[in-house]
Amino acid sequence: MDRSQLINTARSNIVGLGRGNLGVPLLLLVMLAMMMLPIPALLLDVFFTFNIALSIVVLLVCVYALRPLDFAVFPTILLVATLLRLALNVASTRVIMLHGQEGHAAAGKVVQAFGEVVIGGNYIVGIVVFAILMIINFVVVTKGAGRISEVSARFTLDAMPGKQMAIDADLNAGLIDQNQAKARRGEVAAEAEFYGSMDGASKFVRGDAIAGLLILFINLIGGMLVGMLQHNMPFAEAGKVYALLTIGDGLVAQLPSLLLSTAAAIMVTRASGSEEMGKQIQRQMFASPKALAVSGALMAIMGMVPGMPHLAFITLGAIAGGAAYLLWKKQNDVKVQALAEVQRQQELLPSPTRTQETKELGWDDVTPIDMIGLEVGYRLIPLVDRNQGGQLLARIKGVRKKLSQDLGFLMPTVHIRDNLDLAPSAYRLTLMGVILAEAEIYPDRELAINPGQVFGSLNGITAKDPAFGLDAVWIDVNLRSQAQSLGYTVVDASTVVATHLNQILQKHAHELIGHEEVQQLLQVLAKASPKLAEELVPGILSLSSLLKVLQALLAEQVPVRDIRSIAEAIANNGHRSQDTAALVQAVRVGLSRAIVQSIVGVEPELPVITLEPRLEQILLNSLQKAGQGQEEGVLLEPSMAEKLQRSLIDAAQRQEMQGQPVILLVAGPVRAMLSRFGRLAIPNLHVLAYQEIPDNKQVTIVATVGPNG
Repeated sequence: MDRSQLINTARSNIVGLGRGNLGVPLLLLVMLAMMMLPIPALLLDVFFTFNIALSIVVLLVCVYALRPLDFAVFPTILLVATLLRLALNVASTRVIMLHGQEGHAAAGKVVQAFGEVVIGGNYIVGIVVFAILMIINFVVVTKGAGRISEVSARFTLDAMPGKQMAIDADLNAGLIDQNQAKARRGEVAAEAEFYGSMDGASKFVRGDAIAGLLILFINLIGGMLVGMLQHNMPFAEAGKVYALLTIGDGLVAQLPSLLLSTAAAIMVTRASGSEEMGKQIQRQMFASPKALAVSGALMAIMGMVPGMPHLAFITLGAIAGGAAYLLWKKQNDVKVQALAEVQRQQELLPSPTRTQETKELGWDDVTPIDMIGLEVGYRLIPLVDRNQGGQLLARIKGVRKKLSQDLGFLMPTVHIRDNLDLAPSAYRLTLMGVILAEAEIYPDRELAINPGQVFGSLNGITAKDPAFGLDAVWIDVNLRSQAQSLGYTVVDASTVVATHLNQILQKHAHELIGHEEVQQLLQVLAKASPKLAEELVPGILSLSSLLKVLQALLAEQVPVRDIRSIAEAIANNGHRSQDTAALVQAVRVGLSRAIVQSIVGVEPELPVITLEPRLEQILLNSLQKAGQGQEEGVLLEPSMAEKLQRSLIDAAQRQEMQGQPVILLVAGPVRAMLSRFGRLAIPNLHVLAYQEIPDNKQVTIVATVGPNG
């Protein structure tokens, strides 16, 4: 480094020192010196006065700040002022102990003034006043400000993801540019840092209040011991001298402490709007003349009660009533002027121009409905934010991929958005804009689900599994191993939402497939079997008729991924009947192996429940009378239907207790009707026709149901 660089570096350091870079270090050195070295009484007066002035300045800055972030350095100043006050307590304690026997002026004029003038030289009054100040500061102001700081910090941190997403949305929509987005992100981060710092700084204020009380008792007891043992002062004289000195010192320190506590409370209770506190109070508190008028009337009525101070109450009532009248008159004048201005502008503006300025509505004003929607409260936003480690997007993608592979068509995209109308930890699933399900989860906990048999209980928030309605408990993450050892199934919040979404999509798969998806399936079929695809649509069926068949299959939980077998079954039977129910039955026979395998796997035996022969014959006769293929005409008497449903439920419960699937085997013509009838009471019921049983399966009848069963 050459000489010119050294000179420039030295010059920059000198300029930096001149701008106050040494201010805070020097103040810390002064506070350290006050704690370690004896200080003259005159210098102590200067520091006490500076401490009071600093507290007043800080309080006024908090009052006049437009926003909390305008005084973002407040937590640091709060810490420095607290340390300064504690250093002064140590310095004044040393002076009182060393020179207290010299009289009330031993600790300086400020302490003497607070001991003699403020409390009139009466140490009992001083103790009472100090105790009241301590109660106000510690119990009311400090405790309230600390609680508000804690809550504000927590809610500010919880709201950060939502604010960040709002900024990104505005940026993507073109409402703001990159620089504005960067500035807003910085403001959001600064706000979170400020409230987090205020939460910590409020603990210093609370600790300072406790320290003031302890220092008072230490000074009082220590001073009296020094006066009696070292200076041979009588007990009464030592108590009076050192009590006044201690109380004066305590009041000198407690006044700035109360001012700073009030400043902290004002700062954390301020709204975020850019407006002075005085204007906010004037605009919000005195916005309604009705409140002032009613208050004035009540004050006047109280002043008329015998024994009350009539002059004070009636005078204040008259002032409040007059203020209410003036406020009402001012607001009325503003409304009249605004109305006159609007009328004047309307008279000056020609009607054709006004018509032209009214923009015509267009299709862009119609908001399309999301096919599948997931709305989340603001506390669940981290679950869908990859930048915060959210896993929900990956889980949803996995759900869509798995369902697409299982069902045979591409699941639509799930549109995710935040909804401030929801509870903070709630989410909502919608289909075509209609709400299908809504639940509340806890992103910082895990859900322990009771599968039916567990060996103990868990501490947590009792709930229901949103997907299947099982009993569950939201537990802390560190209880996961304990819950698993007791037999619970433990999943995180993202898995809960994804499982619920999977169950909803699977249940409503027949509503998600449309003409576009059917056209894609036909294109897949055309690659493998072009002649079959060409013959199917439009040769045998229209696209809409094929869609109805596929929807009916999906409604009965039959996948459509084997589109070739489906197309061949329709091609073989479509010339005989175009009825959807008949085609569905033909397709089910063609897919019988896949349907049965999805129920029992590779097991050779097929445990089934059958109908009583008499009931089945009644249903078949009723169907024949109603018309061939019109199963809607099959009717059951209400009492017979109720008994059949109860008998089915009992048989299904026995099957489930044995861990076996619930399969009802019936004649083909009545299968569709009984499938709809049974699924209303037993969601996991499988209704098969005799023609749908593969040759490699052996049927075992486990129960026979009917009105008499």
